[in-house]
Amino acid sequence: MALFSVNISNTTLDSAVFGDEPRDERLAQVEIALLSIIFITAGFLNFGLLLALWKRRKQLSRMRVFVFHLCVADLVVTFFQVCPQLMWDITDRFVGPDILCRAVKYLQVVGMFASTYMIVVMTLDRYQAICNPMVTFQRRRARWNGPVCAAWCVSLVGSLPQAFIFSRIEVAPGVYDCWAQFIKPWGSRAYVTWTTLVIFILPTVTIIACQVRICRAVHINLHMKTHHVGDAGSKSLSSRASSVAGMSKARVKTVKMTVVIVLAYIVCWTPFFTVQLWSVWDAEAPSQSATFTVLMLLASLNSCVNPCIYLLFSNKLPKRLVSLMCMAHPDGKESMQEEPTTASSLYISLKSLSDCR
Repeated sequence: MALFSVNISNTTLDSAVFGDEPRDERLAQVEIALLSIIFITAGFLNFGLLLALWKRRKQLSRMRVFVFHLCVADLVVTFFQVCPQLMWDITDRFVGPDILCRAVKYLQVVGMFASTYMIVVMTLDRYQAICNPMVTFQRRRARWNGPVCAAWCVSLVGSLPQAFIFSRIEVAPGVYDCWAQFIKPWGSRAYVTWTTLVIFILPTVTIIACQVRICRAVHINLHMKTHHVGDAGSKSLSSRASSVAGMSKARVKTVKMTVVIVLAYIVCWTPFFTVQLWSVWDAEAPSQSATFTVLMLLASLNSCVNPCIYLLFSNKLPKRLVSLMCMAHPDGKESMQEEPTTASSLYISLKSLSDCR
């Protein structure tokens, strides 16, 4: 990777004197190959899923609205982070004016922010739906999704420092590149630490806390309903038991999907931010090694994994996606009914429990 050009920190201006050193061509070829695979895979999967969800936009559940915007965020990562980095590695130097340099660096972090905070608001929404089902059930459908708008606003505003830190500068006599300028010695450390905190650490802590509460609430709810069904009469047993089993399956499916998305996010982004912090806090860090390069590229894999996870947990959507990709016309009489949401399932379940009393 060309001096962490995909990085949110890059390097200090004083390090630019080494900008004319030849790069490792073998490592560059490996990076170009990996980025090409990630770009094609992420673009195909996210665009296909986005198209399938757009076809059903009038019937989208609240959960699928979050998935829709997560696809948009992953496409921003694909076309404004992976693609520019791929072209950058092919040309070795950034080719373009100063405004393009600033725009690319700004949009790179917009995608990182958006992908992260879309997972955060999706997890918070699942927490609200499971731990406060009555509030979620009674909530009116708004024209604009507040959490989604908040996630995009945070992404657009939080990425603004990139446009001022990066610029097109002369890294060697007659050689220009898109580099960052920091105040030594604390500038790069402060910026990378801050971005790690707001893009990774705080969102991860929030997500984990919500997931623990969600799993605990589902476990308690299933235990209570199982115990209640066991004590119910013979007449109510057959109807109630089937209802409880069906609702529990829908809830567990939703929880499993969010847990897998969170785990994938943590696995993909932890190495990236680890090497970021290592590179700025340790002057002897092997920042030009192949290991650093591969670990940095793992972050982009998250944009490939997210659509795969949703398709894995979806019922009819994979078939519709294949139909769209094959230019086939899906049957217009196909049922457009969404799977039961967690909020409605809990509401019906609690209502049935109150009826038994």
